[in-house]
Amino acid sequence: MDITASQIESIVRSVISSMGGATPSAKAAGPIPTTAHVAMLTGPKKIEIQELPIPPLGDDDILVRVEGAGVCGTDVHEWKMDPFGLIPVILGHEGTGEVVAVGKNVKTDTAGKPLGVGDKIVTSVLSCGDCYACRMVPGRTNLCDNQGVFGLIGDKRGTAEGNRVNGWFADYMVIKGGFGVTYFQVNELDLKQRMILELACVCVHALERGQKTGLLNFGSKVLVQGCGPVGLVMITVLRAAGINHIIAVDGNEDRLKVAQKMGAKTTICFRRPDEDTLDKRVAKIKAIANNVGVDFAYQCTGAPVAAADIYSYIRRGGGMCEMGFFVNNGEYQINPHVAMCNKEIDIVGSWDYSAEDYPKTVAFLKQCRELNIPIEDLITHSFPLDKMNEAMETNVAQKGIKICYINE
Repeated sequence: MDITASQIESIVRSVISSMGGATPSAKAAGPIPTTAHVAMLTGPKKIEIQELPIPPLGDDDILVRVEGAGVCGTDVHEWKMDPFGLIPVILGHEGTGEVVAVGKNVKTDTAGKPLGVGDKIVTSVLSCGDCYACRMVPGRTNLCDNQGVFGLIGDKRGTAEGNRVNGWFADYMVIKGGFGVTYFQVNELDLKQRMILELACVCVHALERGQKTGLLNFGSKVLVQGCGPVGLVMITVLRAAGINHIIAVDGNEDRLKVAQKMGAKTTICFRRPDEDTLDKRVAKIKAIANNVGVDFAYQCTGAPVAAADIYSYIRRGGGMCEMGFFVNNGEYQINPHVAMCNKEIDIVGSWDYSAEDYPKTVAFLKQCRELNIPIEDLITHSFPLDKMNEAMETNVAQKGIKICYINE
């Protein structure tokens, strides 16, 4: 029986796949690694270093040598108790690295910029393309009912087991291409900026959600509640957007000092004797904000009690963006008549980000350079791959600000 050329190609691909190597269509500058060392979460608070075979690269796939990745609060949440039921999983979704091999169809990134071996890259969201939000609201892929994230929600396309080498807490990771996969070439940013990019996207998206209320302008007095990484980056985004009077609220004096460095004009600490009750804080904030309250507020904590307080800081006719509850931390109770209806507060929620936010966020990071906003200083601790349990513990203990993994 004669064997056709296509059948020969299929046999060759099958043999290479069984050997764990790349397909002949992959373009690379040198030998392509066949295995990756990964920080696998195998149980609550238990990360183990494992060596896994790198899946064969398809025509739309990208192999990346990881350079670094931020540790997100969501990573820590999963590490502590596996609330998402992902174990075993390679975490890390705030990552970046250098492209070492690409499939033959990979020519550009999601924005149309040239992409090839040697370029720096970050990943964005995965959307399904089939749900109502994807079909009817294509500019808001963050609302996809089946949204995925590299390194947080497993990529199960292609095989029964799926692509397990898709988290950034590794020395290599695979971006499996296809519909709904988004990634960006970011050669113009340094490593620290690239590791902050995903977090900054969350805040740039929240800025635009707030701007839709019409309450953010050069004269606005804006309050940011919660000075963890999200709140501190939100302050830098507001400052870069021209908001000159930012009030930061937190219980940690060290973080409030960082908030001032990032652009906050006034700080409120609920551990200070003259600010340790809600009534005292409201009185102080009103004294700062025209004796009526702030024009707009960003709620950046995941603490229900704090979330309930924020309505009291806002003036009648003001607004608020809720962006603190990326995980379910419980409920809080308010009187809707007093908190919202009587004051006619405009309230918006902000969830994650869309792929469209990435180019805007790159522009924001460049703006930080021009305005001398030291956003890179938020990275205070870095750890190698075999110390990822320690990295998580450092985050839980709130030592420093932004914790990162660096692949050296």
